[in-house]
Amino acid sequence: MKKRTLSSALAALMTVSLLSGPLAYHADARPGQGGSMGSRGSRTWSAPPPTRTTPYGAAPMDRSITPRTPGQSGYGAQAPYQQGMFNQAMRPRHPFLTGFAGGMLGAGLFGLLCGHGFFGGVHSFFGLIGLMLQIALVVWIIMWLVRRFSGNRITNNTANGLGLTPGAAGAAPRPTGAIGAASSALPITTSDYQAFQQTLLDIQTAWNQQNVPAMQQMATPEMVSYFNQQLAALAAQGARNVVSDVHFIQGDLAEAWQEGGMDYATVAMRYSLIDLTTNATGQVIEGSSTDPVTITELWTFTRPSRGGRWLLSGIQQTRG
Repeated sequence: MKKRTLSSALAALMTVSLLSGPLAYHADARPGQGGSMGSRGSRTWSAPPPTRTTPYGAAPMDRSITPRTPGQSGYGAQAPYQQGMFNQAMRPRHPFLTGFAGGMLGAGLFGLLCGHGFFGGVHSFFGLIGLMLQIALVVWIIMWLVRRFSGNRITNNTANGLGLTPGAAGAAPRPTGAIGAASSALPITTSDYQAFQQTLLDIQTAWNQQNVPAMQQMATPEMVSYFNQQLAALAAQGARNVVSDVHFIQGDLAEAWQEGGMDYATVAMRYSLIDLTTNATGQVIEGSSTDPVTITELWTFTRPSRGGRWLLSGIQQTRG
């Protein structure tokens, strides 16, 4: 009786697994599978500027080998028009002034609760007026010091290039089918834009062929490891992702820079493709073989500053 019950339970479990199998397939099974992963050097955990192609910016990285430093826990979900107010409200205060103001206010409140005021007792009407004048004077001095030190810090940050830089969202329209240039610290040439576009197409082809060695020639080892894991996960489920009919639509440069002997360029790109997932018998599980989907992503490329081929180092999804 126990063996029969155990067999029935195992059969039921296998049935549930088979029925739930198709639901486990990722609807976005293209390279990257609709996630944000990879590295952008020291800017991995910083938001790339918005562009005309990606006016709402990019989502933070979900996976990266680049460690986060304190304060780099991913950027918030504010829209571009909210970021200024958010940054103003959340700007860190001067540590000395913050402690000084907190100590003064804490001492004053403690004194008021004890009936002694800030600097003396409140024993008469004139004592109350004097106390109010003292409080007003201390508050005015603290506010003046905070404004002075905060203003100096903002000026220094702007001079050091740490201020916010406007993106290309308000730029003139770009020709369809071409990547448009935007101002950047690292000059990007027409041949670079062509390389970005061609790498986008070649990565899709190598993914469709499950050609990992070819991907190793076009992407960093980190990105190849992610692609390899995704292909292995599909194969373990008895599935295969098929992408075809890839067409580049438009793109523009978010930012480009140099650091540590490497060049980096983050490019917003919009393209369309047929994206479907089949099982071992070729039956379509997810997607459509006739209806293309349009994708907008930010791809980051890197190469040695001394020259060489651009390699894909990160893919980020867009907001909005």
